[in-house]
Formats: sequence, C-alpha cells, structure tokens
Amino acid sequence: MQDNFTVSLSSSSSASGVAEDNLAARRRRLKFRANHRGTFETDILIGGFVEANADTMTAEELTDMENILEMPDPELTDWLFGRLPLPEEKATPMLRRMVEDSRIRRGG
Repeated sequence: MQDNFTVSLSSSSSASGVAEDNLAARRRRLKFRANHRGTFETDILIGGFVEANADTMTAEELTDMENILEMPDPELTDWLFGRLPLPEEKATPMLRRMVEDSRIRRGG
C-alpha cells in the first residue's frame, strides 16, 4: 500500500502564486485589448508596444497601461505619431515610454 503525502504550502508562497497568476491574467487581457483597438494604426503601435513589454511590467505598470487603453484612439495616435505633443497632465511614465518607443520606431 502506498503512503499518502500531504504537502503544506506556506501562506506566503501560495499568496505569491495567486499574485503571479493574477498578473499573468492581466497581461493576457492587456495584450488582447492592445491588439484589438478598432483602428489598424493603434493596433500596430499600441499592440506592438504591449507585446514587447507586457511580460516584464509590474502591477503598477500594468495599471498605468490599462488606464492608457481607456483613452480615445484619436488622442493616442496623435501623440504616438508625434502630430501633437503629449500633454503634461496625461504624461504618465508608461505613456512617455510609449511615445518614445513610437518615435524611435518612426526613426525620429
């Protein structure tokens, strides 16, 4: 007859596992939303940025990115294409990274 073993996980290791699962789920949702904006240009610009960076984003950075995705496409594309300057009141660290990344990709 086999011995049955019960493995006891500490609450901190199970809590960190849940937190990692939560971050992984947020990253998957973020990637989907970023690639399904509704306009081809923003799908490429925002989706490409998120695909390249989401896996290393912290919880705070994910929140910042989720808030950016709530912004209207016309504003985002104007800032990302450099047609309009990024307003200081909207300039979160993540949005600044996106604008810089877009500028570099455009060769500017």
